[in-house]
Amino acid sequence: MILVTGGAGFIGSNFVLDWFQHSDEPIVNLDKLTYAGNMQNLASLRGDGRHRFVHGDICDGPLVEQLLAEFRPRAIVHFAAESHVDRSIHGPADFIRTNIDGTFALLEAARAHWSALDAAAKAEFRFLHVSTDEVYGSLGPQEAPFAETTAYRPNSPYSASKAASDHLVRAYHHTYGLPALTTNCSNNYGPFQFPEKLIPLLIANAIAGKPLPIYGDGMNVRDWLYVGDHCAAIRTVLARGRTGETYNIGGWNEMPNLDIVRAVCALLDELHPGSPVTPHERLVTFVKDRPGHDRRYAIDARKIERELGWRPAETFDTGIRKTVAWYLGHRDWVEQVQSGAYRDWVARHYGADAEGQP
Repeated sequence: MILVTGGAGFIGSNFVLDWFQHSDEPIVNLDKLTYAGNMQNLASLRGDGRHRFVHGDICDGPLVEQLLAEFRPRAIVHFAAESHVDRSIHGPADFIRTNIDGTFALLEAARAHWSALDAAAKAEFRFLHVSTDEVYGSLGPQEAPFAETTAYRPNSPYSASKAASDHLVRAYHHTYGLPALTTNCSNNYGPFQFPEKLIPLLIANAIAGKPLPIYGDGMNVRDWLYVGDHCAAIRTVLARGRTGETYNIGGWNEMPNLDIVRAVCALLDELHPGSPVTPHERLVTFVKDRPGHDRRYAIDARKIERELGWRPAETFDTGIRKTVAWYLGHRDWVEQVQSGAYRDWVARHYGADAEGQP
């Protein structure tokens, strides 16, 4: 049995589904079901006895303690987080509460649970904390990619809150001996991603004939990781990672945002030629840049390959084709998550015409 937090969100739900493709070990899935959590992501698991969903908050220490006592998981995989930079700029309080206070509450419950285990169970137990490359800050055009030894330089309330949570996990390992691991990943993309993020936003807007808003000059660079590859990496770290260690997980796909937009538009030209506006690239609209927008992220993922033998299976070309095809085949899912509340939020922060920005 493992406990997964945030398992109804984008990466978490993909991890749960991926887990059951490789294992029958049960999962207890704790999720608060905020705007980005969606039980429809897990619809294929309805009636599956391996999956136990619990609607709750990681900040609720007594609830977490109860779940640990009842189910006695051998591991905790911690995805639960507020993760959208723009939202952190407009409303940082939720990020402090979930990413810092929530991780602290989870660590406290995990430490108490682990301390009471017998020697064999103690040795087997793991706390795997899933984090982001944004904690490392921004790179110049010629700087080396982020390594696990790169100093932290977070530049947004989101990345600062994740940096704080990383430090707490490290401290609980070094102070109390909690067998913890941390992974720092690059930009994920794939099925079930909430359409406030770049790639699903592009797809949703483009097929509706709406503007494709691009911050600044579109040359901010990110490394792109297909979510299925990320899930495989997390399984690998959980199984074979050394406690107390950090593992960077990247896709080896360092690309400017504008190239991502062009790639998505080209695929939509091919796969969805009946859109209101084609070629889809005609919809590209440059907008005012985000405050403090990091210019470049790049991940050096050699450590996880060298030590654990993991390397991404998808190229960007294969991963983005799968992703575009999934969204085109799941228009009902997109329409369901783009609720009135979502549209109101987008209009309030980005203007009525934008319908969101990357």
